[in-house]
Amino acid sequence: MKLEEVKRILDAEVLVGEDRLDREVILACGSDLMSDVLAFVKEKVLLLTGLTNPQVIRTAEMMDIKAIVFVRGKRPDKETLELAELKKMVVLTTKHPLYISSGLLYSNGLTGKDPK
Repeated sequence: MKLEEVKRILDAEVLVGEDRLDREVILACGSDLMSDVLAFVKEKVLLLTGLTNPQVIRTAEMMDIKAIVFVRGKRPDKETLELAELKKMVVLTTKHPLYISSGLLYSNGLTGKDPK
């Protein structure tokens, strides 16, 4: 699924990386625990989280996650967004909570299962 479609499905706003919405994600991971994200080692993953601190960007970078959706209308601070831009990530925000966001993406074909 292209990030442009993720944006549409979640009625999301792009905070960073508008020019990178053509990237594809094949899996999604929803968590507010970065230790759980570290255990989710996959490629082309979309991270959904309510945490807005720079550690989210650093964790995503370690896991080669290139796209993050902040749920519940959360917006990271300027420092966090600047770090995401430096790392060439796509950052979106949606008003939907984590559960609803995950359900919307799942029902549109983006699952947590590796399609391989």
